[in-house]
Amino acid sequence: MGDVLIGIDAGTSVIKSVAFDTAGRQLAAAALPNRYETLPGGGAEQDLARTWADTATTLRQLADKVPDLASRTIAIAVTGQGDGTWLIDKEGEPVAKGWLWLDARAAAIVEEIRARPDDRLRFEKTGSGLAACQQGPQLAFMKRNAPDRLAGAATAFHCKDWLYFKLTGERATDPSEGTFTFGDFRTRGYCDEVLEVLGVADLRHLLPPIVDGTRHSAGLSAAAAEATGLLSGTPVVLAYVDVACTALGAGLLDRERKPGCSIIGSTGMHMRLAQTPDEVLLNEARTGYTMTMPAPGVFAQMQSNMAATLNIDWILSLASGILASQGITRSNGEMIALVDEWISSSEPASLLYQPYVSEAGERGPFVDANARAGFVGISSRHGYADMLRAVFEGLAFASRDCYAAMGPLPGEIRLTGGAARSPALRKILGAAVGADIRTSQREEAGAAGAAMIAAVCVGQYASMDECVGEWVTPLLGAAEPSDRKLAAIYERAVPSYTLAHEALRPVWRSMAASRAN
Repeated sequence: MGDVLIGIDAGTSVIKSVAFDTAGRQLAAAALPNRYETLPGGGAEQDLARTWADTATTLRQLADKVPDLASRTIAIAVTGQGDGTWLIDKEGEPVAKGWLWLDARAAAIVEEIRARPDDRLRFEKTGSGLAACQQGPQLAFMKRNAPDRLAGAATAFHCKDWLYFKLTGERATDPSEGTFTFGDFRTRGYCDEVLEVLGVADLRHLLPPIVDGTRHSAGLSAAAAEATGLLSGTPVVLAYVDVACTALGAGLLDRERKPGCSIIGSTGMHMRLAQTPDEVLLNEARTGYTMTMPAPGVFAQMQSNMAATLNIDWILSLASGILASQGITRSNGEMIALVDEWISSSEPASLLYQPYVSEAGERGPFVDANARAGFVGISSRHGYADMLRAVFEGLAFASRDCYAAMGPLPGEIRLTGGAARSPALRKILGAAVGADIRTSQREEAGAAGAAMIAAVCVGQYASMDECVGEWVTPLLGAAEPSDRKLAAIYERAVPSYTLAHEALRPVWRSMAASRAN
């Protein structure tokens, strides 16, 4: 009798395979750095064959850590980075490298579509704003600029769909990614009207069937068994997209408290729970995502700021670079250890930082591929510690901005992601949003969420709510109350933060035009 569930999470920077017991306790993990390349014009691509080879390697490495893994495995579930376009031909071979969510080449097409009146129809069907990271605009860009590539394609995957295909030979996608780009979130299926608005109705044949991993699995193929060291025929589940799995693993599915949930990683994802389609609030700006969750009738409404910890990495790299020029070496961990000290020595909200450091601009709660980071209000009295604090506060204001676009601010936020370990960030975020913070102690929330879908699929639990009670709730930390004094300071600064990014948009556009010329 098996007693292990495996969750695969193929993220932007790391590919992980994680083993859990049937009660959700993590047994072991294996990981490899993920690699992608950036190209002139905003391109960001990843090699499909290498991604599969690296994933298979992590599964073999996991077997070195878990005795008799192959015979003990009940099921495997796979999730991964969202958006992007991974094309394969009818033989199952890659047509070209995969386009990632970081790819900004379709930005002009997004602006065209968003300027048309019928984009409102697309938004109301999908519940999701349009951005260059999505497969719809990327296919439209290829249709105009690389028709030969599309002519050779048989199926358009996302990252996890490609890995599921390599594991099973089955071409499929899940309800979350299938509907937020091309479908109707209410029906959890594709929508021809949306395809028409996107201008890709003639590419409908590229879209794979939508399968729900809580009810559907396929057997591990003989070729995949040889590559991974696992047993042929082991059930494999196509989980939902990584943000939905991470939200599940971090505690969003709480029907009683209905908390917010934020993932503070390379990008920032901020989510609220909607238990019926009518609870989904669609804003006038046509931004955010609505994703089906792996529970009947439940949705995650999301707003995502493009860059989160990328801003922290940037500000810390400035200091480490200066130190290195003087022959002083500090590791990333050592630099992070200094953060709380620097922040405590600085004045709250003494200057503003716009956290749009990604080359792809911003996508939530407004969409602008030209958006760029910057400080507002610097004077001669400000030093590095003030700038560092402003970066942290900028992330918190961006989070609040995202929550405000989805309705009332939450009273509690379930927090996960690399930056959740920072006491300074938790305090600043809680004060900026006015919410208590509970941090998930789960190390690998995305892989756990995927494994939870497999656990329900194979009958380990009768429902996802039952699974949450054992896998998620016990790992939520105690609530850290919002600092009311600090919250009052931030409340006064919020209008200035909003006015700053509204005023800067024509400046960003002018700068982009200058660069293009």
